[in-house]
Amino acid sequence: VYTAPVGSFAANAWGLHDTIGNVWEGCQDWYDSEYYQQSPPTDPPGPPPTTDRVVRGGSWDDYPRLCRPADRSRNSPDNRSSFLGFRVATVRSG
Repeated sequence: VYTAPVGSFAANAWGLHDTIGNVWEGCQDWYDSEYYQQSPPTDPPGPPPTTDRVVRGGSWDDYPRLCRPADRSRNSPDNRSSFLGFRVATVRSG
């Protein structure tokens, strides 16, 4: 188990690098363990605000099976840790 330098692995089908692994990605979505069982199948709006937000993707201290975008968990927005982070994204023109 180790952290990897940015760009160490091939891009995914959308041309994105490093979308899982090093840290759990903090998401804007609020956490509700039952929401996706009853949500619309296309473009669900997400649950109403609660006390926790979604984190996904696993981190450097997890088992490899947890390092995938579909792996979601919860975290308090005010919690800080070496295995939590966020992703900055931009749209390139052209």
